Amino acid sequence: MNQTTFQQMMSNKKKSLYDYSQNQPVLLIFLRHFGCTFCREALDEISKKQKDFERNGVQIIFVHMAEQNTANRYFKRYKIENAVHISDPECVYYQEFGLVKGSLNQLMGLKVWMRGLEAGVIKGHGIGSYIGDGFQMPGVFMIHKGEIADSYIHKQASDKPDYQSLTACCTL
Repeated sequence: MNQTTFQQMMSNKKKSLYDYSQNQPVLLIFLRHFGCTFCREALDEISKKQKDFERNGVQIIFVHMAEQNTANRYFKRYKIENAVHISDPECVYYQEFGLVKGSLNQLMGLKVWMRGLEAGVIKGHGIGSYIGDGFQMPGVFMIHKGEIADSYIHKQASDKPDYQSLTACCTL
């Protein structure tokens, strides 16, 4: 990954990913579309761990496919205070980070359906309409000093990354 991409990735706070990563480790979370039950589950999980990340000196930055105001509504809904996020409706950054379009099995296989039932119905995250590319796969990256320190690339849309162990490489 070249640093030019990090410098081009401007957040809603008008600061680049590169600049954030120079000051502290960044947990960069590429979300699926906001209608996805697993995206909603991830937002809920991150909101519950947000204070822990901050205490450990980790900056959370989300990448999404929606326009900024739509994204702000979702972050507010999940009580993610002052969310730092990057809008990528054309999925250019998703591609730069090697995140691909999912196959039918990755998006709708039996395991995905079973986890979808758990996350969507039992945990109450529901499902909504597509806000972005419904085929886009998510991923999570730890960025520090302009470099990728660790990553988690989803094999299926329903995968749950261990955010805590991802941040272990770079916490202050």
